[in-house]
Amino acid sequence: MFDVIDRLVPDTGYWLDAGIPYGVGARRKLDVYRPATALKSGTPIIFLYGGSWRKGNRRSYRFICQMLTSRGYLVIIPDYRLYPEVAFPGFVEDAAASIGWVRREIATRGGDPSQIVVAGHSAGAHSAALLALDRTYLEKAGVPHGAIAGWVGLAGPHAFDPSRFSNTRPIFATAHPPAAARPISFAHAGAPPALLIHGEQDLTVSIRNSEELAKRLRDVGNQVRYVPVADTGHGGLLLGLA
Repeated sequence: MFDVIDRLVPDTGYWLDAGIPYGVGARRKLDVYRPATALKSGTPIIFLYGGSWRKGNRRSYRFICQMLTSRGYLVIIPDYRLYPEVAFPGFVEDAAASIGWVRREIATRGGDPSQIVVAGHSAGAHSAALLALDRTYLEKAGVPHGAIAGWVGLAGPHAFDPSRFSNTRPIFATAHPPAAARPISFAHAGAPPALLIHGEQDLTVSIRNSEELAKRLRDVGNQVRYVPVADTGHGGLLLGLA
């Protein structure tokens, strides 16, 4: 579905630096989309795609990058290892490593390393939430506390318990304790500002995930904006950005 949209979106308005390694292995590469207009210091957005932690390819999401670069953002879209090559938390650790690369290198491409935003859809939103709320991932990647200026969760399973579902149970069987796989468990005061967007007709990831995390973040004093989108499902939320 996303490949079709990708072919329809204009292939203009940006410069692409493709296939940059941020770690060892074929799945640890990223693409950087830079606005064609000159920027002194643009905001870098790292976009983590979904795919149930089992599939996905950075090249299928050019339409997201084209839309954001047209508004002046730099966009970084990394691949990351998938199940069964890795189980939790391998894919989150890869995403943290990509943030480390952005922190070190994005200034050479016109980005401001002090304004990093992490965004994700579905499984990617789950990783984005953990990176924003559980400090251990960035610490292990050598990224200083406070490196994430804000984060965006699109249809994220932020509160679900993966041990309750047969399709996610093997992926997260390595979570010790089990709460380590639930972003909502790490809601704390002083977390980066959050934007949570969810389709009201999402039959894949219940909208309660975003509702519950938004409430938890507000309860501990964080800045969060929650946006339910009427007449929109799981994939439609992302397609709307095209």
